[in-house]
Amino acid sequence: MVSAAMDRMMAGMMVKPSGDVDRDFVAMMLPHHQGAIDMAVAELRYGHNEQLKRIAQEIIIDQQQEIAAMKLAIGQPLPPSTPAPTRGGDYHSHMEH
Repeated sequence: MVSAAMDRMMAGMMVKPSGDVDRDFVAMMLPHHQGAIDMAVAELRYGHNEQLKRIAQEIIIDQQQEIAAMKLAIGQPLPPSTPAPTRGGDYHSHMEH
């Protein structure tokens, strides 16, 4: 679970430089942030420690916001909006794709 997320993240960060520092930064940071989201989702689904699960939920929200900000900064369109997970809501229903 977590190792698969790490593998995807590392593969995604292997981008060929384009010469545009801003776009290269975003191209490498997006898989890094998505990897953090994937690992946090694994913690929410399979973890037992409630404190870590709360931290994982915060990581997901923060990383999603940073991904959106980076995409907007370089003029990339955002995907269609999905409801953000809330601390009191059923998180799992929001992350099923």
